[in-house]
Amino acid sequence: MDEQNASNQQDHDQSTSKLICTANHGFAPYAQEELRRRFGSVKSTMLIPGEVFVVTLESTIEAAVDSLKDNPLIFLRHIFPVLMELPGNDPDEALNQAAACLLKRDDLEGRRISVQVRKAEGSSWTESPGLLRDRLQTELSPLEADFTVTEPEWVISLFAAKNAWYFGVSDPSSNLSDWNGGAIRFQREEGQISRAKFKLLEAERQFEIPFSSFHNALDIGAAPGGWTSFLLERGLKVTAVDPAKMHESLLDHPNLRIVNKNASDVKFKEAQFDLLVCDMSWSPKLMARLVTDLLYALAPGGTAVVTVKLLTKKPMALVHEIMDIFEDSRMQIQGAKQLFHNRDEITLYMIKY
Repeated sequence: MDEQNASNQQDHDQSTSKLICTANHGFAPYAQEELRRRFGSVKSTMLIPGEVFVVTLESTIEAAVDSLKDNPLIFLRHIFPVLMELPGNDPDEALNQAAACLLKRDDLEGRRISVQVRKAEGSSWTESPGLLRDRLQTELSPLEADFTVTEPEWVISLFAAKNAWYFGVSDPSSNLSDWNGGAIRFQREEGQISRAKFKLLEAERQFEIPFSSFHNALDIGAAPGGWTSFLLERGLKVTAVDPAKMHESLLDHPNLRIVNKNASDVKFKEAQFDLLVCDMSWSPKLMARLVTDLLYALAPGGTAVVTVKLLTKKPMALVHEIMDIFEDSRMQIQGAKQLFHNRDEITLYMIKY
């Protein structure tokens, strides 16, 4: 394939688009099903089993990306539009052809650029993705760009599969996440109670939830206190309900009230809280029943953030059943997403009306 052909990979048919798609491990088939429901006929090939796949849609790139940004799918974590697809048998040739095309783009010169590289097993690139990223950045040095991992203006994506290398150039919002593969990373802090805190940190970014604007929170199934500690750090007063013990670092916090009971055995005032959160390892239906029974304590206009464990072989049907339960309880769903830190669950962000 010569340089001209490489730079015009998608010019042959402007009515179709090719995307590299990523889901949490094991959930790619459900992301594929969501895409079929959204776009109709799709062609897809798995690149990393159960996690990364390439899909061809009967839609322009612009229309496909706009649809996925405006109405996000639950199980699709990250995408990048494919600009070039090159043979994967010769890494040097693929890099040279891609660099030659990218260096012609005036819109990349002197900009903040994140170069994001991933590879599949069996790729012709036998070393680490980090070394491949460094190699590509060296090839692109004439751009005099500011190569960064945070707040880029442009993302250059490369996925080195077994038989093909896929390249893309996009603004971060078009990828659904500005993190490589949507794998957002938070630094574990000294004394952090659990990694559960990362779920709320990611939800805060994903759904743009203004946690610091709330005043009085109810944390159902709070122990050992990962979510409670996050809310206390945001300046909220928190009532933590759980028969199990909370972490000792929280016990004397002036803004924390601990109720060592099952959530089904507690009573609160009407509209006492403006935020309700729940991250319990329970049956999803039992969780939904428990939370809805306590919604009287959430003020109208209040927010709820809950995780739904996907303990079933039919997670899509389960998710919609749980969403129906909450919607029947006067909750308006603002967002439903399997976040990177969710693993085998999803996060629901809801507002009471």
